[in-house]
Amino acid sequence: MLSEAKHLWPVSSGAQFEIDQRFFASLRMTLQDGFVECLMTTELWNRETFVEKLRAIGVRGYHDKHPFHVTMNEGRLSPEALRGWVANRFYYQRNIPIKDAAILSNCPVREVRRDWIHRILDHDGKSVKGLEGGAPATPGGTDSRELAPPSEGGIEAWLRLGKACELSRDELLDNRHLLPGVRFAVDAYVNFARSQPWPIAIASSLTELFAPDLMATRLAAFEKFYRWIDPRGLDYFRRRVTQARRDSDDALAITLEYCNTPELQREAVRALEFKCDVLWSMLDAIHHAYGGLEIAAPA
Repeated sequence: MLSEAKHLWPVSSGAQFEIDQRFFASLRMTLQDGFVECLMTTELWNRETFVEKLRAIGVRGYHDKHPFHVTMNEGRLSPEALRGWVANRFYYQRNIPIKDAAILSNCPVREVRRDWIHRILDHDGKSVKGLEGGAPATPGGTDSRELAPPSEGGIEAWLRLGKACELSRDELLDNRHLLPGVRFAVDAYVNFARSQPWPIAIASSLTELFAPDLMATRLAAFEKFYRWIDPRGLDYFRRRVTQARRDSDDALAITLEYCNTPELQREAVRALEFKCDVLWSMLDAIHHAYGGLEIAAPA
């Protein structure tokens, strides 16, 4: 077999040596280039580079650029389309504290859990108990230490937005208008938070970096173009302008501290890209259902 193989390369020994030289030189350059490229793609980014790469995702992929969102901010949504958005977005809102609870359950760092837990209360609201050791129970059976009226959270504020848009509380709570595509996208996000390492799940929440400007623009658009909505229903947007800035600062600080290897940094970037895809996919589904209901731009 070896003697037969010699005849498969019909060149002189000198030419063979030259071919070998070129082959190994080419192979050496390829390996060197690959090694350099590997080093370039696995190096640890400094803080400024890491933040720049995270912010760049919002510039190119945040859902404020989605056609449905642009139409909404231009005042061109019909009442039915706007109600469809409010109803479907509620499914996302009610799942935010579930997502955050999943992150907490995976996080072994007490300092991070203490910083993160307020997000659950921001959306679920707070129940304020009476003072310990209050008066005894009244004859009617009520106790001074029973729960006082809860402090409203984001979910309740969104329900008030629904009411202001002429959507009943039951319509929102029973997911009566929920689209399959929106359910699929939101459930994927919650499952991501459950299954990923907690620093990566936190990185996925960094869409909040881009939210304050979005909320301010949305609030101005609603007040200008959708005057049929009771303005008291817009409190959620007013509140989130401040909350989103605080939350994004916290999440960014945690991401920069705990995504501290080249692999984790790149996973954090991909997690934020995934979250942008979730928000975009939600609007894709809503746009498909209600996109034909645009009205002429207000004069």
